[in-house]
Amino acid sequence: MIPMSNIPSSIRKPGVYGEFNTSMAMQGLPANQQKLLLVGQRLATGAVPANVPTQILSGEDAALFFGRGSVIHRMANAALFANRYAQLYAIGMDDAAGSSSAAGSVKAGGPATSSGLLSIFVGMDQVNVGIASGDSANAIATNILAAMPSYPHLPVAAAIDAADATKVNFTAKNKGTVGNQVNLGYAQTFAAGVTLTVVQMTGGAGDPNLATALANVFAAQFQIIAVATNDSASITALNTHVTNVSSALERRPGIGLFGMTGSLASATTLSGQINSGRIQNKYLRYTGATVCQAMAMEIVAGYGATKASIEDPSQPLDNVVIPGIPPSAVPDRLSRVEQETCLANGVSPLEVGPGNIVKVVRATTTYTLNPAGVPDPALLDVTTICTLDFVRDAMTQRIALRFAGAKISAKTPDRVRDQILDVLLQLERLEMVVGVAQYEKDVVVEKNIQAVGRLDCKIPTPVIPGLHIVAMRFDLIL
Repeated sequence: MIPMSNIPSSIRKPGVYGEFNTSMAMQGLPANQQKLLLVGQRLATGAVPANVPTQILSGEDAALFFGRGSVIHRMANAALFANRYAQLYAIGMDDAAGSSSAAGSVKAGGPATSSGLLSIFVGMDQVNVGIASGDSANAIATNILAAMPSYPHLPVAAAIDAADATKVNFTAKNKGTVGNQVNLGYAQTFAAGVTLTVVQMTGGAGDPNLATALANVFAAQFQIIAVATNDSASITALNTHVTNVSSALERRPGIGLFGMTGSLASATTLSGQINSGRIQNKYLRYTGATVCQAMAMEIVAGYGATKASIEDPSQPLDNVVIPGIPPSAVPDRLSRVEQETCLANGVSPLEVGPGNIVKVVRATTTYTLNPAGVPDPALLDVTTICTLDFVRDAMTQRIALRFAGAKISAKTPDRVRDQILDVLLQLERLEMVVGVAQYEKDVVVEKNIQAVGRLDCKIPTPVIPGLHIVAMRFDLIL
């Protein structure tokens, strides 16, 4: 009997009737477009209220919606530089009550004995200041301050110190630890006699709770969520969110990203505390040896947008370039031993490649130990969980399309099993899984003996591994 949805068997009027059945239209696999959500702080000048998810189409959108120079504005600029076609969204939070702003300073020395150009670096932005021969220290400080309005997107505000006219004070526009991510540095060209004493940005404390912002997007799906902060409480909240929305009942899977630029020990410690197959810690070491530095939140936003551009969930990310991120200086670059330490301890390291590009070494998760505390490589690479998510989505879509409104007859389990095998074979052709024929006998579809109207399915999913290492032995023949 052919089931009809809209032509009942009870009609009596003669005629030829036709209805449309779209449940068989989808023969292939679903697309894997990935949406990136940025989570960070806004400024009071932003037009979008706190905790409201909003799509961003340009850097100017981010400036208008969340405030120029805000955390979200900076992250959005980095994301769109890395991938201008990213499906980009953001949710802005207000600064936490009682939080404090990071502050730093640049103290000028003079007089200049020749004219030239002084370049102040605020993070990875270069503020150019003209110096004339004979400029005093006071004049140099005044010139620095006068140049600042030409760079309204900077994450800091500047003012001459009330007690010392040779010193320019910098204060982070957003309060909290994000301001501590801003590096101050300088370079000068043909301006002899000029000296600068830099005090780095410190003192930012008190971050907003991510839970409220993430609760507001719980019902939505974002395949990638990048957060600005990198403290334990924030990343724990992020991990809780992605774990819950990715569950078997919610089925809106995603991964979470955060970045670090400080010591290797701090990076491995935090990753060990999280230990999640859905969280990545992107690490690029900067110290005072590197003058031009990206903030950790910009690194992770750029990486997130880059990953979103790769629609194959099983595609290894080894050597993938993150455009727009300044390289670390040679003394800051990780040694081979340090990179191995990262990869063994839940940290995904970045390195500098030819042409001073910043690229991924290997995209690993923070997961290293199973619940019993035993080393477990099952979710080492982020591609594993992303591929599993895609397989589940593909299976769910196929079964939902083919069997909407179906009954469970004696033939139904076999029909469902046939569709499962068809999806697995298509996944194998796309090289997302491997060896389907070998595991075909292990695909089981059976009626649940406790719940009427339920089928239980066991689906072996041999996720194809990435080619990360090629080892060669050379045998000498004389």
